[in-house]
Amino acid sequence: MDILSLQTLLLIIFFLIFYYFIFFNLIKSPHKATRAQIGFSSYPLVGTVPEFILNRHRFLEWTTEVISRSPTKSGIFDRPGKIKGFITANPANVEHILKTNFDNYPKGARLISLLDDFLGRGIFNAEGESWRAQRKIASYEFNTRSLKNFVMETAAVELHNRFIPVLAKNADLNRVVDLQDLLESYTFDNICMVAFNVDPGCLAGNLTSGREFMEAFEEAAAIIFQRFLSLYPSSYKIKKLLRFSSELKLQKSITTVHKFAEDIIKSRMEEKNRKPDEDLLSRFMEESEYSPEYLRDIVISFILAGRDTTSSALTWFFWLLSSHPEVEEKILDELKTIRSSSGGVAPDCFTFDELRNMHYLQAAISEGLRLYPPVPLDTKDCLKDDVMPDGTFVGKGWYITYHSYAMARIESVWGKDCLEFRPERWLVEEDGNVVYRPENSFKFPVFHGGPRICLGKEMAYIQMKLVAASIIERFKVEVVPVANEKNPPEHVLALTIRMKNGLSVRIRKRSELINE
Repeated sequence: MDILSLQTLLLIIFFLIFYYFIFFNLIKSPHKATRAQIGFSSYPLVGTVPEFILNRHRFLEWTTEVISRSPTKSGIFDRPGKIKGFITANPANVEHILKTNFDNYPKGARLISLLDDFLGRGIFNAEGESWRAQRKIASYEFNTRSLKNFVMETAAVELHNRFIPVLAKNADLNRVVDLQDLLESYTFDNICMVAFNVDPGCLAGNLTSGREFMEAFEEAAAIIFQRFLSLYPSSYKIKKLLRFSSELKLQKSITTVHKFAEDIIKSRMEEKNRKPDEDLLSRFMEESEYSPEYLRDIVISFILAGRDTTSSALTWFFWLLSSHPEVEEKILDELKTIRSSSGGVAPDCFTFDELRNMHYLQAAISEGLRLYPPVPLDTKDCLKDDVMPDGTFVGKGWYITYHSYAMARIESVWGKDCLEFRPERWLVEEDGNVVYRPENSFKFPVFHGGPRICLGKEMAYIQMKLVAASIIERFKVEVVPVANEKNPPEHVLALTIRMKNGLSVRIRKRSELINE
């Protein structure tokens, strides 16, 4: 920790202790217990700061606890200086923010500035005409059959030529491996092929710039998210100016990330007589008004979308699955039924039609996404004074956050069994068949909602089902030590939620289990 940071922290702690014992006890309200039940506790002069400092290390859990006991499933977060934030896990509020009053809740200049040196003006950090232009191109391409076929082919080749052999080798050696790292390498290689037609070869063990990029990307995402958890997010500008160690590390990581993306673009622009490719970068390069810097930002945004979210979802899914053998058996039964009806056999790659018929597997993956959404929090800015559907007033300039992680843990949203991993909640009977039923995107905002709903949702499910089905059909994944839902692994809260120390597993071949 920087010396200045430590001194500042000590001063804050001293002031808070002094304030609590000298002042707070003098003005303590007899209705303190009632206040605690309806949102974040707010004290004179310092607002919610004391509780924030005590709980910043467990931000998701703390905010979930507070919001869960609020009648509106929302809370107001006060900072000194009349800086306020509104945090909600109320589906009606989420719909209001993302759809009904969409124009009043943009990302906002303050939030864009927090991510600007990392994501620039890529689609996830863009507003107005820039966002609409990128969205238009991406929307068209994501709906073309050629891109869908390219995505499927690329994912299948990477899976069967690299990922499955790696798992098989580690099974033969009875070696404990980090499944999270393998999944991140796979999704990184895959998104680079889909988005830019470049193969970094990380899963193949190549010591290339791709591996260096992955490490820098993770560090940048983790550090930059800490800006959001600062008492005053805009204070990063001062830290950057004073060259705090965290900001120096961030800038070094961003330099590595940018160089990787810029090298891809430069090599593509220098290609002579380049034939049109199926990858996404080619589509954007056809638009002549995009500068190399703008294309770089687009590249980084696609990597964030295609690597971090999918690998996070699959990592938590396999952790949950390891403690629910009954769910794993149902998935296996479904895979056997699909293979039998289609005439396919392992190790044949699953087809589009076979993947679409995996209703129970999609339900299980959705249940994992519900409990551990890759992006657990999403923040907007409020342009004008407004009133939420739950009756809460929100003011101009407030931070507005919807909390997907908390939403999954609230009985009024998901029922008394909301804490349970139960894929059946996603299934209904239609014409004598049990099929997967999507939930309202404002109750399940994992893929966002409204005008900014994720364009790659369908492809994400296809890829996740392809990976999960191919692994489950061939291997049993045993978490080491044994998974315990009541004590989940520690997470790293960055732009996506990752397991702090990875996911250690032992891989066992199903063919060998049958013979035991």
